[in-house]
Amino acid sequence: MAVPHIFLALITVFLWGFNFVVIKVGVMDMPPLFLTALRYFFAAVPLVFFLPRPKVPWKHMVVYGMVMGCAQFGLLYTAIKWGLPAGLASLVMQSQAFFTMALAVTLLGEIPLKSHIAGAAVAFGGLAVIGLERLNITAMVPLLMCVGAAFSWAIGNIVNRKVGRVNAVSFIAWTSLVPVLPLVILSLVIEGPQAIAEGLALASPMTAMVVIYMAYGATIVGAGIWSYLLSRYPAGTVAPFSLLVPIVGFLGAYFAFNEEITLFEIIGSSLVVAGLALNVFGRRISFGRFRSARS
Repeated sequence: MAVPHIFLALITVFLWGFNFVVIKVGVMDMPPLFLTALRYFFAAVPLVFFLPRPKVPWKHMVVYGMVMGCAQFGLLYTAIKWGLPAGLASLVMQSQAFFTMALAVTLLGEIPLKSHIAGAAVAFGGLAVIGLERLNITAMVPLLMCVGAAFSWAIGNIVNRKVGRVNAVSFIAWTSLVPVLPLVILSLVIEGPQAIAEGLALASPMTAMVVIYMAYGATIVGAGIWSYLLSRYPAGTVAPFSLLVPIVGFLGAYFAFNEEITLFEIIGSSLVVAGLALNVFGRRISFGRFRSARS
């Protein structure tokens, strides 16, 4: 990969990793579902007035917008609001890679490599270790919500594969329109008009910066760069950079909120990272050993 493109990949890693810190700041004063609606509204407006609608069937755009906006980030924002540490959330979300693999096998007929299966087993073992100290309902529910968010992200990945190569920024902007109204309705029903009113009353320049970062930094710029790189390099070249996202998430949460990491989280997180690494690099390792054995 060319050096400028490596630099772009690292920018995306930072934008996505630090986004978990930004989310935690945002949900301190704003209801999470309403905050998610604001993120997607400003990711869509005003760009949809300047970018043509991508040539993608509406059903794909609606499904993508709903699973990514309402399901993925609605669950993630609420989980962090309910007490899930931002750093841990950044790690758990990476389980989307294995959910994507499972869905690709089920829906697309793809055949996984042994290293992929082994990596999934190790990573989910790590999630189980993390869950051991979260057996009480107060701590377990946010963790399960984050796992659900990762599964929703995986569904979005499958839809993205079906869509094929399109203008990434245009696709993201137009699909961002989809979840806004459903999220506002869910916020009114679940969080209530009073919580929304209180959140808006507490809105500050920091709130505006949070929304701008989430809408344009994490959504438009981050996802746009990622799609740009995937259109020019094999997925196996680009994907390993996502392993750095939890590192940025953990470090950012530590310095911003002094989040401590427990022994169970260290062990579980290490297993998740090992599983992700095995999923990404397992084939290369096996191929390298095969070449060494032949020589």
